[in-house]
Amino acid sequence: MSIFSVVEEAPPIEVFHLVKVFNEDNNPSKVNLTIGAYRTDEGKPYYIPVVKKAENVVLESTFNHEYLPILGLESFTKAASQLLLGNIAKRQEEGTIFGVQSISGSGALRVGAEFLVKHLKCTTFYYSVPTWENHHLIFKTSGFQTAKTYRYWNEETRSLDFDGFCEDLSNAPKNSVIILHGCAHNPTGLDPTEDQWKKIAEIIKEHNLIPFFDNAYQGFASGDLEKDAWSVRYFLNQGFEFLCSQSFAKNYGLYNERAGNLTFVLNSVENVKAVKSQVTMIVRGMYSNPPNHGARTVSTILNNDEFKNEWMNTLKLMTDRIKAMRKALRKNLEKLGTIGTWNHITDQTGMFSYSGLSASHVEYLRNKYHIYMLRSGRINICGLNTNNINYVAEAITDTLLNVSK
Repeated sequence: MSIFSVVEEAPPIEVFHLVKVFNEDNNPSKVNLTIGAYRTDEGKPYYIPVVKKAENVVLESTFNHEYLPILGLESFTKAASQLLLGNIAKRQEEGTIFGVQSISGSGALRVGAEFLVKHLKCTTFYYSVPTWENHHLIFKTSGFQTAKTYRYWNEETRSLDFDGFCEDLSNAPKNSVIILHGCAHNPTGLDPTEDQWKKIAEIIKEHNLIPFFDNAYQGFASGDLEKDAWSVRYFLNQGFEFLCSQSFAKNYGLYNERAGNLTFVLNSVENVKAVKSQVTMIVRGMYSNPPNHGARTVSTILNNDEFKNEWMNTLKLMTDRIKAMRKALRKNLEKLGTIGTWNHITDQTGMFSYSGLSASHVEYLRNKYHIYMLRSGRINICGLNTNNINYVAEAITDTLLNVSK
């Protein structure tokens, strides 16, 4: 009898399982709308040119592979926090805003969540319905006892259920942690307006809740880094204490380098030393030390005006392609007279669209047309291009004619 015989098999992780099945599919018309990765109009991964330039600089200037500090490369964490929060140099100097290099955005959420459980004694967290599926797993694994949800997607109108959102936050118990998507909400692509963000902040302050922003797509909502940071900066200007996670997988194309940042925003200098010391212990007990290459690459770009401007221009081009594909998909569906309304495709922003297709529709699309998307109907707009957009629109049209909800 093996000691491992008691282990039960876990279900496959949907998005990675679908990628595997897609890769094994030999159909020449297959389309991958699953995993959140940018693709060119040729359907290929995009190696951002300035990232390649920065990597060459890093390789030429790296003379050894010594450990980084436990909390990470300071030139990276400082620049990353500034990218998100703006002009915070004074707060960084006094220590009330500081960054922690993490294993991408997932790692930032994991470290932050464990800190909240261990040292602020938080027990309850809230996430939107729907949300990125890993939020629940990360926060429960970190020690949170209770997972609750707030309404977000209105299936009937295919829009933001703002009244439900506010009502659920208003009923949250004190010290609940509220996971908020800074921009380009995953999976719906729907973001609150500025006035709605103000109302959300008002409720969170009134009920003594703790905001935790997840920022995986800065620049991918509007193409404007400043605009995409509006929500987080508003909370900063309103005097909140909060946490922010950042990922540089999407906007730098550094998916497998796992470059991330966790920013702490405190209001008292007196608490900085203790907080940093406890975060240091969490990192030490989790992965001990962060990796070098991705962080130095991002740091090289953010701390070089020429590189940073080139990156921002490239990010705008990438976002413009996403917007063009949204418009093209909607135009094709409306031209074909596809059942339903499709304005939500262009009302949404960022990499993802909550299409409104059901699990039955998704299965039909995969089996008949070899078009792959998540069971929720979430599609990665980046998987669309000028070569497959008509095919996808025609397939959706046929699906809605022949498959009930």
